[in-house]
Amino acid sequence: MSEKPIVALMYDFDRTLCTKDMQDYSFIPSLGMTESEFWQTTNEMWQREHMDSVLAYMYAMVKMSGEKGIPLLRENLVAMGKNVELFRGVQDWFDRISNFGAQNGVQVEHYVISSGMKEIIEGTSISRCFKSIFACEFLYDDNGGAVWPKTDVNYTNKTQFVYRINKGVLDIANDLDLNRSMPEDSKRVPFTNMIYIGDGLSDVPCMKMMKAYGGYSIAVYQSRDSKVEELLRKDRVDFIYPADYSEGTGLDVTVKHIIRKIAVSDILYNENARQLRELS
Repeated sequence: MSEKPIVALMYDFDRTLCTKDMQDYSFIPSLGMTESEFWQTTNEMWQREHMDSVLAYMYAMVKMSGEKGIPLLRENLVAMGKNVELFRGVQDWFDRISNFGAQNGVQVEHYVISSGMKEIIEGTSISRCFKSIFACEFLYDDNGGAVWPKTDVNYTNKTQFVYRINKGVLDIANDLDLNRSMPEDSKRVPFTNMIYIGDGLSDVPCMKMMKAYGGYSIAVYQSRDSKVEELLRKDRVDFIYPADYSEGTGLDVTVKHIIRKIAVSDILYNENARQLRELS
């Protein structure tokens, strides 16, 4: 464990770091379909079959690829990550914020918690910036073709990954340690040292979790509307900002303020602990 306090920044991906659903850039066009055609089909399926909406889109990816005679290969999905369009400032955001944390005596770590595809995220230019990527993933056969959902990250089970970051149990196959009782002062990243950044209703469970446990939540948007404003009005999120990660923007300045606050809180905590030790 690092001697420095750890600050965990957790991000949704679609419409949070990139401009639209990641399948829209390359996968859906490869099927000869429009974005609305694909998503309308998957939405009708999960409602008709009473499916988990994320499992429905993953099933649709396998089914439609098969019908078009296009093998759904892992390597192809990873290659599609190169075409993902990131919001302004995202490209250098992670190094810039990590360096700012180091200047203030904290270790910043970046995580993705997304209902999008892990394979596509791994193909983006920013994949190296994340300590862990928690996202949907396929199981593949011996020929590299997708056959079954390996991991399903839906809107409500996103919160389990926040707990994994909290306890430092990042292997999703390790449920034993995740569910084991652990004293608060033994947890790797306190909830108070967490910042969650998402784009809307699908992120509300994680945002509410931050509010409940003393962390911070930020909603980003491309165009401000009543939905994102409602998140702020109903106290579901701490701040709302345009999805511009450039230096000097409201998002950039506020995240830096939060990091400073966490750093100062750690200094005060350690000073209190030092004085108590002297009295004992």
